[in-house]
Amino acid sequence: MQRALLALAGLFVLVPFAAVYADDTGLAYSHTLRREGGGLCMADHFHSGSGEGHTKRTARRAAMRSWIDFTNFEYGSLWARFSRARSRSTRYTKTASGWSATVDARPCRR
Repeated sequence: MQRALLALAGLFVLVPFAAVYADDTGLAYSHTLRREGGGLCMADHFHSGSGEGHTKRTARRAAMRSWIDFTNFEYGSLWARFSRARSRSTRYTKTASGWSATVDARPCRR
């Protein structure tokens, strides 16, 4: 009985940690990684995202969402935070209906 309780207690301790890593696809580790700013970043692999909007701000937000969605699909949510990404850049193009934006960044995780 005591062993069963200890095993159950261990499960409650370990499951939250496993859930944090559950959606890391493992594909990020096929790239060269390095430590940067307290996190782990892809050394030279960039992802891009593009979007359109009536203003530069809405176009950039759409581009960031595109970057986040693809990075999440490929590597998992731990890598899909644009705010943690390094070497971020944004390019804008004026269109007939507003703006087009393209963002590039190297994915990072804590």
